[in-house]
Amino acid sequence: MLIETEATPNPATLKFLPGRSVMDAGTRDFATPEEAEASPLADALFGLGDVTGVFFGRDFVSVTAAPAVDWRDLKPDVLAILMDHFTAQMPLFRTGGAGFSVPAEEETFADNPEDADIVAQIKELIETRVRPAVANDGGDIVYRGFDKGKVFLRMQGACAGCPSSSATLKNGIEQLLRHYVPEVTEVRAV
Repeated sequence: MLIETEATPNPATLKFLPGRSVMDAGTRDFATPEEAEASPLADALFGLGDVTGVFFGRDFVSVTAAPAVDWRDLKPDVLAILMDHFTAQMPLFRTGGAGFSVPAEEETFADNPEDADIVAQIKELIETRVRPAVANDGGDIVYRGFDKGKVFLRMQGACAGCPSSSATLKNGIEQLLRHYVPEVTEVRAV
């Protein structure tokens, strides 16, 4: 089995491609060791001690290293865990673990029913134009709400904490949404 590795715009995060499906549907972001307990793979990666984030995409796993950790030292250990997991065809989640849902305690914004058409346009653009591009960089962006011209998005995987994420949000996503949906005035990360 060959696991390819790609750099991401976030220097703390590497994208690992096992050459097979990771998630059948959706994505899953693990930002703490406690969240990672739902997945044997994420739990093992956090168990290395130098990992601060794990993200499962459709066909990749993004791993974020702690500050000051050298990827030359961490990468072989991450590759070994991924190789063991995928070679043994172990389950991605423990029985009863949430496969790809967003935790309920996250901040959400109730959409005004009068904005249903605008929200549908925003969601369509995010799904067709934004998410595929962001997945190429080892992350994901999830729609969280629309209120009075402001679009609220959650950045996950390599995008969370990336030094260029604010530029991507303002210069890329915000301009795209404002171009196609004139009612959008601003995009904010939550």
